[in-house]
Amino acid sequence: MADTSTTVQKVAAEALGTFVLVFIGCWAAISTGADVPATGFAFGITVLTGAYAFGRISGAHFNPAVSVGAALGGRMAWRQVPTYVGAQLGGAIVAGLALFALVHGIAGYDVGTDGLAQNHYGDQSPADFAWWAAFLVEAALTAIFVYVILAVTDGRNEHPALAPAAIGLALAMIHFASINLTGTSVNPARSIGVGLFAGSDAIVQLWLFIVAPLVGAAIAGVTYPLLFGHDTEPVSGSGWRFARPAAAAVPGYGAPDQFQQEWNQQAVEQAAWEQEPIIQDGWQWDHAAQEWKPLEQWQPASPPAQHAAPPAGHEPTQITPRVPEPTADPAHPAEQPPTDPSSRPPQ
Repeated sequence: MADTSTTVQKVAAEALGTFVLVFIGCWAAISTGADVPATGFAFGITVLTGAYAFGRISGAHFNPAVSVGAALGGRMAWRQVPTYVGAQLGGAIVAGLALFALVHGIAGYDVGTDGLAQNHYGDQSPADFAWWAAFLVEAALTAIFVYVILAVTDGRNEHPALAPAAIGLALAMIHFASINLTGTSVNPARSIGVGLFAGSDAIVQLWLFIVAPLVGAAIAGVTYPLLFGHDTEPVSGSGWRFARPAAAAVPGYGAPDQFQQEWNQQAVEQAAWEQEPIIQDGWQWDHAAQEWKPLEQWQPASPPAQHAAPPAGHEPTQITPRVPEPTADPAHPAEQPPTDPSSRPPQ
């Protein structure tokens, strides 16, 4: 397990990653006249690059809908979601302000007429796309995007190094399908960041590009574990716990990398502290230290604070339980710890 990054590092990664996503993607749309391949690949490659760069730090969400889907899918605690969403909105708004300033350097450019790569529907859309159709498209495409993210960051995925590439290509694919309909949101932060500076019509329409992506993310976050299970126990304080048993990973492929670990580490950390105590013949199994301890010496340890090192003397190990040497007197077998940590004392 890789060392966990701090909250400040996570906030910085999410804010910077979201800023780059909105700035590069929307600037590509502005500078190319919303050319579909150019804009789609700009968004997709930006997410791909950001995931490789910051995935090990924060999971590279860059999107409030992704964070909500992750919480509902059991990958992160709900108490972390406001921090992530705040960082994402901050990065997106700064990007929107930067774009608003830069377009004034283009001769004859008028934000009111030419826009700021904001999302749209109805008479603001090139296709005069109805609001209800725009809602369904945004919800469905966000669900697809979150499904892909949850699948490739699943600890059972046999190709972890390709996860950022799959996420970036999925976002590009989604843009190809919907740029000419809604301008493609699937990300409330992306919509808010530029919508606030694009005029009153864009602000009035923002509700759809906030609600629809969150609905799509919720659908994916709830149904992914129902359909495919969890690779580990859901994170304490996260969403839904009713899920099928986890399927086994495909043997012979690579172990989870640091990007996957960031998405799944909290479940692993919590699992050791939430197991039932095992007591047998005067000994208790210490899940954290991975060893038997005499019951009279047992001092229950508190779960470590998030992202903090375990208490001294409780460092988890990967070795088998330590078994003390048998006593010289065979008449006292109770002084020897059990050899099977999964056993239970007789009833």
